[in-house]
Amino acid sequence: MDFHKHSSEVLPERRVAVDKLQGQSDYSSRNTRRGRRFGRISGRRLLIWVFSLAVLFFIYLSVFGIHMLHVDSKGGPSSLSEVKGSFTHVVVREEQDKSAGDDVLKQPRKPHRARYFPCEVSFLDSVNYLIEPKDSANITQFSVHYVEREERPLHDASLKPRFGGHQTLREREESFYARNQTMHCGFIKGPVGFQSTGFDLDEEDKKYMSSCSVAVSSCIFGSSDFLRRPTSKLISDYSKRNVCFVMFVDEQTLSKLSAEGNVPDDRGYIGLWKIVVVRNLPYKDMRKTGKVPKFLSHRLFPSSRYSIWLDSKLRLVADPMLIIEYFLWRTGSEYAISNHYTRHCVWEEVLQNKRLNKYNPTAIDEQFNYYRSDGLVKFDQSDPNIPLPSYVPEGSFIVRAHTPMSNLFSCLWFNEVDRFTSRDQLSFGYTYLKLKRMNPDRPFCLYMFKDCERRSLVKLFHHREL
Repeated sequence: MDFHKHSSEVLPERRVAVDKLQGQSDYSSRNTRRGRRFGRISGRRLLIWVFSLAVLFFIYLSVFGIHMLHVDSKGGPSSLSEVKGSFTHVVVREEQDKSAGDDVLKQPRKPHRARYFPCEVSFLDSVNYLIEPKDSANITQFSVHYVEREERPLHDASLKPRFGGHQTLREREESFYARNQTMHCGFIKGPVGFQSTGFDLDEEDKKYMSSCSVAVSSCIFGSSDFLRRPTSKLISDYSKRNVCFVMFVDEQTLSKLSAEGNVPDDRGYIGLWKIVVVRNLPYKDMRKTGKVPKFLSHRLFPSSRYSIWLDSKLRLVADPMLIIEYFLWRTGSEYAISNHYTRHCVWEEVLQNKRLNKYNPTAIDEQFNYYRSDGLVKFDQSDPNIPLPSYVPEGSFIVRAHTPMSNLFSCLWFNEVDRFTSRDQLSFGYTYLKLKRMNPDRPFCLYMFKDCERRSLVKLFHHREL
């Protein structure tokens, strides 16, 4: 059976089937196109909505966020947590719901280290017209001699010679009286035939120091510091000719300085410093050894009328004769030292030394308890009759006239360091108050100046890190 009349004409049955298929295809195509069009429209609307919400959100931030960060007249800006809370309206309750026992305390920020500055010191314009005042009537006059040698006690053959000797408590008590006496004050030799007790000097250096009428001294032992030369341009020609600048060092320090390029010249000088080598150090504790030249300048410079001591961490930036005129002659004093920049009471100094582990706490307690039992009292700034503006000094700079009372005080202070700890700030107040208490009619003219004045005389450095 033929299905085609002609080759180009479809039979009716076939046309109906084809028309149905074509209709279904058109319907499907229209649905597909409609779905694509709907997807495009929905995507556009979604983007428009998202964009609109974003714009509204940023408008919200610009209005309410700035308001939250605004600094009102009573306080500072709102905290970061409050600002975040206003942005997100989320209340974080984890921290609030914790019990007090479970809270972890935040470590407080370490306070910034306080800075201390120099203040003006009204020096004279020149040393050319300096006139040394005559001895004041207030200067106590008496004679002090020193124990040169100790014999071994018959009852104790094992007793070893010591640089500071073996002072008994009775001898210690009597030495505080300002009267003619022979007292312990370092440089004590043992019995004949025993070796030296320490601080041995060359004879040439001893001869040089015996010729000094004014001395400026410092020391470095155990390579504990760098060499700080006095600022030469600030020292007058007069002082350069008439003042001895002596730096005491041990052999270890001399080798270290030489390795760093600080080599003494043919006369033994590095800059203004005359380098004096100390052999056979008297103490294992380098700090305690350093107290020998610090306190006993009248023993090391026996002909000197005045001396200035500065720690090795300091560089002298003022003329020594102007310093003597300002702190001694102008004030009528025989001893001048600055107060501590923060602490004034020995109780505070004890706590600070123990807190920073400056010395054995047991030894500190032993010394402190002994002083309390012997009359040491707390510093009371409200007391109108208080003898000093502070019972704790900043002992790195001392100006002295070598008077009997000044020499006695220096020996007494050294003996306390020799007997107890090397922390001389613990013993200063006790020594001064006891000397004053035991000699009410014999004044000791000690001038305690401001620490800011000390900072005008020197430049401060840190010690060498070992």
